Amino acid sequence: MCLKARHPKTKRDLLNMKTSCLWVLPVLILLQLGIKQVESKKYQRCELTRVLVENYNFDKTFISNWICLVEHESYLDTTKVTKKGNESKNYGLFQINSKDYCTEGRKGGQCNMKCEDFSNDDISDDIACARMIQEREGFKYWKGWDRFCRNPQNLPNLRVACNLRSLSPVRSPRGFLTG
Repeated sequence: MCLKARHPKTKRDLLNMKTSCLWVLPVLILLQLGIKQVESKKYQRCELTRVLVENYNFDKTFISNWICLVEHESYLDTTKVTKKGNESKNYGLFQINSKDYCTEGRKGGQCNMKCEDFSNDDISDDIACARMIQEREGFKYWKGWDRFCRNPQNLPNLRVACNLRSLSPVRSPRGFLTG
């Protein structure tokens, strides 16, 4: 009935058409919301510090470099996507570039990852790729780190601000890291 009556002849026909079509709008909205359901996370400085040290075993010696990098690259936002001048994009918390380290729409690049997978709240894949980049190219790969964090005096004092000394990797009963 919703699609059949294109030109109502009476007010009653118009009312019937409107009433029978009321369900269409909510269904379309729900479908649209379900199509791209990306969970996002905007971290706080100490929250991310805790997650990286406790869940992903980040070395406390370099954690200030990682936090400074993420603050200046993505503003601690897991869904951040930045278009670059060379027609590539940077994705996620660590702003991993689509030119070298991932491929848009399918797995690829040096991290063998789909770029869009870096733009959700699951940061485990972001971390694996970022660690590989850091091992190969150092922190200087990231322009935000190079510009703002290279000088150790500019690094956040996480020992004080986030009580870094009290953090340690979380271990399961068998001694393996969780996360």
